[in-house]
Amino acid sequence: MTVKHVRLRDLDVSRIGLGCMGMSFGYTGAGSDDAESVRTIHRALDLGVTFLDTAEVYGPYANEELVGRALRGRRDEVVLATKFGFISHTGRDGVDSSPASVRAAVEGSLRRLGTDRIDLYYQHRVDPNTPIEDTVGAVAELVTEGKVRHIGLSEAGVATIRRAHAVHPITALQSEYSLWTRDPEDGVLDTLRELGIGFVPYSPLGHGFLTGHLRSIDDLDENDWRRTSPRFMGENFQRNLAIADEVAAIATEVGATPAQVAIAWLLAKGDDIAPIPGTKRVARVEENTAADGIELTAGQLAALDGLTPPAGDHHNEAQMAMIDR
Repeated sequence: MTVKHVRLRDLDVSRIGLGCMGMSFGYTGAGSDDAESVRTIHRALDLGVTFLDTAEVYGPYANEELVGRALRGRRDEVVLATKFGFISHTGRDGVDSSPASVRAAVEGSLRRLGTDRIDLYYQHRVDPNTPIEDTVGAVAELVTEGKVRHIGLSEAGVATIRRAHAVHPITALQSEYSLWTRDPEDGVLDTLRELGIGFVPYSPLGHGFLTGHLRSIDDLDENDWRRTSPRFMGENFQRNLAIADEVAAIATEVGATPAQVAIAWLLAKGDDIAPIPGTKRVARVEENTAADGIELTAGQLAALDGLTPPAGDHHNEAQMAMIDR
């Protein structure tokens, strides 16, 4: 099977990518088996996945180093995306997308990834202390220098997207979007399409909840970040099991897994969307990539559109505060 391709503005990518964060950071078992993670990346490439996603903050730094090791000898097979801004390189507290921090960040990412260019360089979160024009201007200089090919934003709102795009064409926005989190449908997707910007949904499986494999908070390690997410807490967790069960019922009808159905729903939203389901296991990357061959009926899509709304915010209060509106 060859994965179909889409264009994010003028950047050609496989329409299913691979999110690499969980190999090193944030989730149960992260960092426990780097060898399996490398095998997973190699298997993704062999299946035709050409779009890999990482960030300097994942680890921190460890995930970029892992991806860099996995891509030795295969760098030219992929569109490599990473992110800056969560780590300050100027001594400032909090997010830092000042031009000086951006310049320091890119050098570190290039070194850890073992490459001379980053194909898609995202601002990880909008920096309230640096005008977006200054940040995009700094990355545009890196484009001129050949260190970056395309500029992206993450979790940016409509006004920020427009201001950024006026400085330099934005290739893609990466924000959370899934059957679990529908926020981009409130104006953001329309703006992206008006401007010709592609969309990269992260956490397309609802941080694993939509797969149906999580039935109790006890399934998560004590240091798993999902324990801080309101949707995974107490009564919210139990109420949200209904969503996983509804997806599973449609998956049975389709003859697919719940994860494949959740990804196929996203793919049906347009040919300018490239979700990046994350995994650190070969079997899961095979499962997720196979969603490329699933065509949902209009009735199935409508049923998925009408799922029970989730209980609780999709991030904790501090993380929600960093999402640009």
